[in-house]
Amino acid sequence: MPQTETGPSAFDRATAVTRTEGGGLRARLDPGWDVGNGVLNGGYLLAVVARAALADSPHPHPVALSASYLRATPGGPADLAVTPGPAGRTLAHSTVLLSGAAGPSLSVQVTTATLGAGPTEHSVNPAPELPAPDGCVATRTAEGGPAVGLARQLDTRLDPATAGWVVGRPSDQRVLRAWIRLADGRAPDPLALLLFADALPPTAFAVGKPGWAPTVQLQVLVRALPAPGWCLLESRSTEVTGGWSDEECRIWDATGRLVAQARQLARVAR
Repeated sequence: MPQTETGPSAFDRATAVTRTEGGGLRARLDPGWDVGNGVLNGGYLLAVVARAALADSPHPHPVALSASYLRATPGGPADLAVTPGPAGRTLAHSTVLLSGAAGPSLSVQVTTATLGAGPTEHSVNPAPELPAPDGCVATRTAEGGPAVGLARQLDTRLDPATAGWVVGRPSDQRVLRAWIRLADGRAPDPLALLLFADALPPTAFAVGKPGWAPTVQLQVLVRALPAPGWCLLESRSTEVTGGWSDEECRIWDATGRLVAQARQLARVAR
């Protein structure tokens, strides 16, 4: 789907950061990227933070991020305090604290570098086999779509093999697979990969246990520049105990190359 806008995409506008008169950084968090009850998606917030980290970095891409979510974040103005760390010819490090009206809500360690698109030297993560996007289960509708804003910003096609929960036939496996792209056709890049890393529902949905499972900690590694087109996601949970769940996410681009990995710790939905 080609992008029809002549200006910045909806994602670029929603994640923009600007300089204040005092030299700080500020964002206007877009409430249209929520996951329910006005709470913004964690991947969306991570993309905003990454833009702030890149603002003063000598390198153009976020490659490693470790985020602690301190409280739920609503839309509205937010300040981003960037504390620079060591920087060299290949890497730069910083810490970013995002604060909204209720105070600090997200703290992130960010490493930036320059990513390439060359051949993969070694991988044990082949892309899974699933039908083409048109043969998968669409979760977005143009008219009268889901109330959750994030679902309208993304074009997500669930693998029928992991989408039984949509029609009341849950699985016994906490695994979700899907094709994904931005709804306006904007090509994927490292910032979009940060969004995609937290874009699927909690894997508990696959086994018929829906509900809000707030992310407490999220780590994302961006491995390469993605090719244009659909990205393929697989998210799975390996441990659920004591009210906590982990989720591992892998993302491949349209050529089948692994371009990002993520791991998060979340509270189990009550």
